[in-house]
Amino acid sequence: MRLRLPEERPKEPPTGYKIAHPVLSQDGTRAGFTGVSLGAALPYAVLDEAHCVYGRRHAAPHRRCDCGFHCVHERAAAEALLCTAEHRRAALLEVTVLGAYIRFERGFRYARQRVRTATVRPCGCGARASLLVDAGWGRPGWQVLESACGVCAGRRTSVRLTEFARIAGEGLTVLGARPGSGVPPQGMGVPELLAEAALLQARLDVFQGELARLAKRERN
Repeated sequence: MRLRLPEERPKEPPTGYKIAHPVLSQDGTRAGFTGVSLGAALPYAVLDEAHCVYGRRHAAPHRRCDCGFHCVHERAAAEALLCTAEHRRAALLEVTVLGAYIRFERGFRYARQRVRTATVRPCGCGARASLLVDAGWGRPGWQVLESACGVCAGRRTSVRLTEFARIAGEGLTVLGARPGSGVPPQGMGVPELLAEAALLQARLDVFQGELARLAKRERN
C-alpha cells in the first residue's frame, strides 16, 4: 500500500511569509525577487510557478524532492531570518500560496505563489527607505536591489518603491519599514555609541594610570 498525504481544500488560499531580495532586469523592464537559500539562482516574478531547481521533469512540489516555493506560517518567523548578517538587506514578503502544496510544521512547500506585499528594510543610515538601489551584486541578467534613502543612494542605479511595484505588476505593494522596527539598521545607534564611549574612557583611565606609575618610577 502507498501512503497518501491528507488533502486540504481550503475555501481561500493560505497566506505565508518569506524573505527575498528585490531584483530588476538588466534592461529595467521587469522586476521580481530572488530567494536566499535553495532557489536563489532562479529569480521569480510576483505571480509565478515553481520549477525543480535540479532540472528534473516532475511538477513541483514533489514528495521526494525539496523543490517548490517555500514560506513560513508566521510573520515573526520570517522576520527572525532578517537578524542574520547575510539577510539584513532582504525584504519581507507576504505571499498567497497557490496550487498544490505540502504543509509542514512551520510552513508550506508549494507550486505557485503571488507576492502581495514586500516590506523593505530602513536605509543603512537608519532613515526610512524611499528607493531601491543597486546592491553591487546580482544574477545573470538581473541586478539585486537594496533599500536606501535619497541621500545615501548616491549615483547608483535606483528605482522608487512605487515604480518597482508598477514594473513588477500583479497588484504588488512595496512598503518601507519604519526606522526602529524589527531588525536594527546597519551601524551604531545612541546606546552603542554610549557603550563605545564608556569603553574608550575606561581604556584612557588605564593609560593615564600607567603613565603616572612610570613617571613616579622615573622620579625615584
